[in-house]
Formats: sequence, C-alpha cells, structure tokens
Amino acid sequence: MENLTFNSPLLNMEGLVVSGHYIYPTFLFFLVVYVVIMVSNIGIILLITMKSGLHEPMYFLFCNLPFNDVFGNTIIVPRLMMDLFQPVSERYISYIDCVTQAFCYHTYAAASHTILMVMAFDRYVAISLTIRLNHCGTRIANPFCDTASLFKLSCQNPYINSIYGLVYTALLLGSSMGCIVITYAKIAAVCLTTKNKSLNSKAVKTCSTHLTVYLIMWISGFTMIILHRFSGVEDYRKGAALLFHVGPGILNPVIYALQTTEIRHAVLKILPSKIWHLNEDFKGPLSPSL
Repeated sequence: MENLTFNSPLLNMEGLVVSGHYIYPTFLFFLVVYVVIMVSNIGIILLITMKSGLHEPMYFLFCNLPFNDVFGNTIIVPRLMMDLFQPVSERYISYIDCVTQAFCYHTYAAASHTILMVMAFDRYVAISLTIRLNHCGTRIANPFCDTASLFKLSCQNPYINSIYGLVYTALLLGSSMGCIVITYAKIAAVCLTTKNKSLNSKAVKTCSTHLTVYLIMWISGFTMIILHRFSGVEDYRKGAALLFHVGPGILNPVIYALQTTEIRHAVLKILPSKIWHLNEDFKGPLSPSL
C-alpha cells in the first residue's frame, strides 16, 4: 500500500525500534543525556552572558557552539523520546513538519563545520530540491527527518538531488578536514620549535580533546551518509546519526569552556559559594573551603 500513496500529508517515522522491556531504560538514558546537554550548554551561555569579565569577542564566539548543540538536540531528542511509547506503525509526522525538521537538522550539522551564510544558502537549495519531488513512499527509516530520507520517498528520479548532496558533502567534509590538518600542522610546528614544556603540554591536552570530538562528528557523519546508500543497515545508521548529535553536545562544554582558564575560574567561583549556602541552609558539616 505504501507505493500506492501519492504525496501523502502524513509520514511514518520509524525512529528507534526498542522491545517492550527496554523502552523505559532507553527513555531514561536519553532523558539523562538531554538534561546534561541542556544544563551544561545553557549554563555556559548564561555564565558568559552574566559575567562582565567574559564579555569579549572570543567568549561570545563560545556561545555559538553551545547554542548550536542546544538547538540541534532539541529538534531531535524530545520527539525521539516521545515516539518510544508509540507503536512503530503509529509514529506519524506531517510532511511539512518532516521537511522543517530536515532543514533544522542540516542547519545544525552544517553550522558545526561552516560559516552561517554559506550553510543557510546550502540548506535552502537542498530543501528546495527535495520538496520539488513528488513522494510515493511514507516510511522514514531514520530517527529523524533528513534530506536523504526524504529522497527515498520520491517516485521520481532524485538524480540531481543525489549529485548535489554528494558534491556538497565532499566539499564540506573535505574543506573541514583540510582546515583541521592545516591548523594542527601549524600547532605542531610551533610546539616543535618551542621549548616551553608547559605551553606544549597545554596545547597537546587541548588539541587531543578537540580532535576527539571532531573525529566523533566526522566519522559518525560520514558513516551516516555512506550507510544511506545501502539497505539492511538501518540500525547502524541510526546509531551513527544519534552519536553525531549526542557526543559533541556532551563533550563540547568540557572541551571549549571548562578548559578555558577564565571560564573555568568563573565556574569554580560560583560552585563553592553555592555549596556553602546549601551547607548553611541544612547546617551540615561541610567545610566552606571545599
């Protein structure tokens, strides 16, 4: 019956297929992950906004990353959790909502690699190429909507869309990797020519954690794109897609914020005072020096 449907206003979002015994543990896992992402990233934004000593261009630049993580995970995770309690056959999403979610998802993904103007233009073109196609299918075999999943619904030949997607992906990932290689080569050159052990240790620590997050995003994103071209690997593709969102959202506040001396000191100034006030309220034995 699915192939007889033509431009259906409703689509079936497959989401995560979880057996009954694992629904609540899975829901709890994503709930904890989502709360951690929201609290840590929004906390960094509020800290930079409220502390006058952090009102500098570099720290306002830090705000873009946690804001992007909050945005990207909010458009994906809450709906994913709600769908867990619905049978797979009853997980519906309107075509308009699916296209909107696809646009928001690719906005988040591209913002993690490119500047806003280029990313916004590309997403407009990609979504325009998608909605021009008539769709005969209704099943989104993914945790969320993206352009590749929408292409698969088409009853027309999505050749132009596929070529555009592959070219853009190659340019995006290639330029992103090229910038990383050049940047790290320059950092390595400075470390080799500098005899300052403290500076070199700090550079290695910062770069290794940054590279870890970058590799998580790059490998999971590349895996997701490649697996869209094959059938029977939906579970692996879903895992890669979720890792692309959840991993950086949790690690970015630690890498880009807490390893920055000024932000770390601001956090440490707040935490002891909060602990001391709680200790006073409950009259516990906790020392204020902690």
